[in-house]
Amino acid sequence: MLDMGWLSLATALTAIEAAAVIAFALSGVVAAARKRLDAVGVCMVAGLAAFGGGTVRDVLLDRRPFFWVEHALWLWVLLGLCVGAMSFLRSRHLSPTLRAMQWPDAIGLGLFTANGTQIALVEGMPAIVAVLMGMITGTFGGVLRDIVCNEIPTAFADHRPYAICAFAGGWALVAAQALQWPGEVGLLLSIVLATGLRAWALRTGFTLPRWEADEPGPPR
Repeated sequence: MLDMGWLSLATALTAIEAAAVIAFALSGVVAAARKRLDAVGVCMVAGLAAFGGGTVRDVLLDRRPFFWVEHALWLWVLLGLCVGAMSFLRSRHLSPTLRAMQWPDAIGLGLFTANGTQIALVEGMPAIVAVLMGMITGTFGGVLRDIVCNEIPTAFADHRPYAICAFAGGWALVAAQALQWPGEVGLLLSIVLATGLRAWALRTGFTLPRWEADEPGPPR
């Protein structure tokens, strides 16, 4: 079994949360750039993507201070990331694509799913609640990002597995803890499963069944 004894669970959670913030912030920058928003709009969308899911989780779990308040340095990282990404896109004359947004989003999904599930378990939540907290943490930032960009959220309209990937990743972490595996191994398993399932869906084009409604008939 993978030996990760050198890495404490608290350190792992902080590292995962930081990486998730960066991944979702990048997805927000690309989404805002595709809509040709100004600098304020780019920073706002990136912030919502990066901090939205974790903030909703903290509200539901009644955790204070919010994670981005406790680690206020990440706000500066977010601003620096936005400025750097916008400068890079403009200097290279790159045209942001939907695919360029999907991959950091998939990475952030897995990272935030594991982080949110673990935090809820530490708070003493039942397994199903912890998994739902992980799913909310992993998906809600993307939902807010898409709403502000005037898009139907990817989590609802993409037809490729999204929230289901987070749901599976959360249960992987719960199962790992039930088997008394090291906490860091459970986190890694959750990240790999959630991100891997989403990446597989993006690469293969696999979609969930669509809602097929009959056309409404003439009024009676």
